[in-house]
Amino acid sequence: MGHKLKITGWISIGVMAGALTTVSLQTVARGTLTPLPLEELQQLAAVFGIVKSNYVEPVDDKKLITDAIAGMVAGLDPHSVYLDKKALKDFNEGTTGKFVGVGIEISQEDGLIKVVSPIEGSPAFRAGIKPNDLIIKINDTLVKGLTLSEGVKRMRGEPNTKVLLTILRKSENRTFPVPIVREEIRTQSVRSKVIEPGYAWIRLSQFQERTVEDFARKMEEIYKQEPHLKGLVLDLRNDPGGYLDAAVAISAAFLPANVTVVSANGQLAESKFTYKAAPEYYQRRSGGDPLKHLTDVTKGALKSVPLVVLVNEGSASASEIVAGALQDHKRAKLMGNQTFGKGSVQTAVCLDSGFRMDNCPTAALKLTTSRYYTPSGNSIQAKGIVPDVMVDETAEGNLFAALRTREADLEKHLSNGQSDEKKSSVSDKVREDALKKLEDELKKPLAERKLPEYGSDTDFQLIQAIHQLKGQTVLASKTLVERPEEKKEE
Repeated sequence: MGHKLKITGWISIGVMAGALTTVSLQTVARGTLTPLPLEELQQLAAVFGIVKSNYVEPVDDKKLITDAIAGMVAGLDPHSVYLDKKALKDFNEGTTGKFVGVGIEISQEDGLIKVVSPIEGSPAFRAGIKPNDLIIKINDTLVKGLTLSEGVKRMRGEPNTKVLLTILRKSENRTFPVPIVREEIRTQSVRSKVIEPGYAWIRLSQFQERTVEDFARKMEEIYKQEPHLKGLVLDLRNDPGGYLDAAVAISAAFLPANVTVVSANGQLAESKFTYKAAPEYYQRRSGGDPLKHLTDVTKGALKSVPLVVLVNEGSASASEIVAGALQDHKRAKLMGNQTFGKGSVQTAVCLDSGFRMDNCPTAALKLTTSRYYTPSGNSIQAKGIVPDVMVDETAEGNLFAALRTREADLEKHLSNGQSDEKKSSVSDKVREDALKKLEDELKKPLAERKLPEYGSDTDFQLIQAIHQLKGQTVLASKTLVERPEEKKEE
């Protein structure tokens, strides 16, 4: 593999419920220098001068330049973007899975921040914060009225600084303060459990730095509990992507050695590559294979255990690479809903001379440089991967899928490059009906809501996946159909 040391990627999608994302490669795509368009640059300089001298109030030079760069890149496609210092910090936190804070997974309930779960070993975990606790105050600021992101921002900070959370614990009918010292947190991207004897579930919520190691550890725990596993569900629902080499590693855990996992094609030599199911394509700089111990413990059983992969509209980028590879090699049955459709590769470039992306101090560029392809040569860009069996989210149907954004819904999305584009859109009426259903659901007590937590006893799609593994009847959707690529409006 001639360029294996140059390209180590991450993938993410970026436009869904908070974390948006891409496939990015930590190398600079260097081509030959092209002549500068002097006439257009003179026009740009003229606009700069007019704004500086005529705008209603003084404008900082740096702001004008950075806004011009940001506009130039953003006009290309939804995933090409200029990263200033703050955006760069958020970008690094999202892909490494590390941040400084208290260590809780949260949601919102009745205008308050609800603790879904404290991260094991985190300051919040050690302080005794429990699932379902409600945070009503952060330091002296009442949570009521804050957005979830504003609450997160107030709980994060510098290492070794203090934050005071006021907790409402309904189960004990009391309110009490909990002082916590912030520290670096590693998010948990892998969850698992044995559903019933012989059948297990493992969920990847994102492909981060430690996802492969955590996957291997969780699978070892499953096999110690169930050494003769009869079936496994790999859950990639709402997984927005992450590191490319992590996606290749997870695919390699299930596939025969050296088969193709993913390929990419673009203008430059650096943007053309093929990754295969072999350690040299995914092992980190340490040179070690994070899957070797797992293979030894399971005696290679993961290569043949019956496998179902769950996907939905929120499965994007890296998770689509895994799903596409397992589907094309007929290694797994895909179930759920058609995936997001992000099939483009972004190269991440630090604009500070001499710095690497993982240590970039002030500014960077993410630029779309390739489309990627499944092993059979299919581009999923703006189309997604169609499951082998379409399954609704709930027994009542696919209630809220119309509200979810897909790649084809994004303005200036990159075309598929293969198939004829067809116009297909979700009507405003369908979206309005889905929104009303969602609002009605949120008014109900948590236990009565129709969208259960993934992995719970009432997870309809997971139940159907277990039925599939057992050879039992699967309640396939009667209404879901393949959604073609949207026609771009020029």
